[in-house]
Amino acid sequence: MTPEGPLPRRSLGDLAVSAQGLGCMGMSEFRGPVDDHESIRAVHRALDLGVVMLDTADIYGSGHNERLVGWAIRGRRDQVVLSTKVGIIRTADPRERLLCGQRDHIRRGCEESLRRLGVDHIDIYYQHRLDPATPVEETMQAMAELVADGKIRHVGLSEASAADIRRAHAVHPVTAVQSEWSLFTRGIEADVVPTCRELGVGLVASSPLARGLLSDRIREVDQLTRSDDRRSNPRFAAGNFERNMRLVAALREFAASRQLSVCQLALAWVQHRGEDVVPIPGAECRRHVDENVHAVDVDLSADELRQVELLCPAEAVVGHRLDARRARMLDPAVVL
Repeated sequence: MTPEGPLPRRSLGDLAVSAQGLGCMGMSEFRGPVDDHESIRAVHRALDLGVVMLDTADIYGSGHNERLVGWAIRGRRDQVVLSTKVGIIRTADPRERLLCGQRDHIRRGCEESLRRLGVDHIDIYYQHRLDPATPVEETMQAMAELVADGKIRHVGLSEASAADIRRAHAVHPVTAVQSEWSLFTRGIEADVVPTCRELGVGLVASSPLARGLLSDRIREVDQLTRSDDRRSNPRFAAGNFERNMRLVAALREFAASRQLSVCQLALAWVQHRGEDVVPIPGAECRRHVDENVHAVDVDLSADELRQVELLCPAEAVVGHRLDARRARMLDPAVVL
């Protein structure tokens, strides 16, 4: 890879993308104070380095993130594989989220996203969370209509079960499934990953740095601002955080032996899960973009991958990956 030039390509279904994408969520909220100008510079830096896939959603910043990404890609739309999401509704209660997969909501949400982004089509349109009150077949039929209308090019699902992926794919081809996947979070490996590979569906790894735990930039919870929602995440809770940091410390020593940061080692591990896997680490500044992108060139041997997994076994990670509200969106019966 040249300092500025194309990254290696990977395939999500029949869609070619860069081997790493950019998650834009933190540029609008959830991670403390933001700077729109630096966020736009970070997007530009990612594009300059060959990152083509940008990931946003209609609820990030209540539409702010889509507008921000739209501003950032003006004049460069042809360089971007643009993905956004629909299906979660915010209410006046900042703690409340509703799910909706109904046809009219999907179609209306797409129109609103196109307007905020300032584009005439979306490359990957994800159902952000499946709505248990709406058959996935209805949701996918709406997506298929949007494809036929030329408003979206590919359909994606986010945090879907293996069974729902099969049901959805039977209605219209699913190009990509986006789910949390990192050294700290490996739950999709049992069912979702094999199902996607059987069906030829690509895998987009969200939170590949475990919400910053694997970035090695957070050594104390007090580094997080009061508005940072990771303060409510069980993995950052007192006692859990310290135990999880011991795993990071073990990875730090191994990474140093390879002249890597923990962040680069963790991203390289995800990239080695398969040629159909594309991580989308978040970055709110150019420095973090640079560090993330350099992980694309890291080659880990089979023995090194085994060593990394021995240093950081998934069962040793303490705390649920989601806070109670988000966990119940996926499973109403979850108890934390």
